[in-house]
Amino acid sequence: MSTDSLTGEDLELLRRPLYGFLSVAAGPVPAQPRPVWFEVTAEGTIQLFTGPDTVKIRRLRRDPRASLVVAAPVGERERWVSVAGRTTVEPDGAHDLAARLAARYWDLDDPTRARDFTEIMAEDYVRLVIHPESVSRLTF
Repeated sequence: MSTDSLTGEDLELLRRPLYGFLSVAAGPVPAQPRPVWFEVTAEGTIQLFTGPDTVKIRRLRRDPRASLVVAAPVGERERWVSVAGRTTVEPDGAHDLAARLAARYWDLDDPTRARDFTEIMAEDYVRLVIHPESVSRLTF
């Protein structure tokens, strides 16, 4: 099923600490999705952080369309949500987002993860925001 907005069930899945698989329109054919941390906002956008000079940012500057697919883990009923739409690259908020996502995905009391987090926070990042234009899902 495909719609142009996220449902309550979609939001429930997207609020879990699952990996999303990001594809950008100007990328290789066939698409080569990359696993990413992400956050769904109260407004229903999807945001993630990345380096300002990454290949994905260069591709998005040529064609701002992207999609993110998130699936339930093995052992649960099969379920996935795909969000596609125009993206914006925001210069602010990336480190705050990185801090929230690191706490969501990692145990920051673990010394190795704490060190990794310190390294992340020392880098320069931008915030990538996907503005959903199409949402597809499957549950069975």
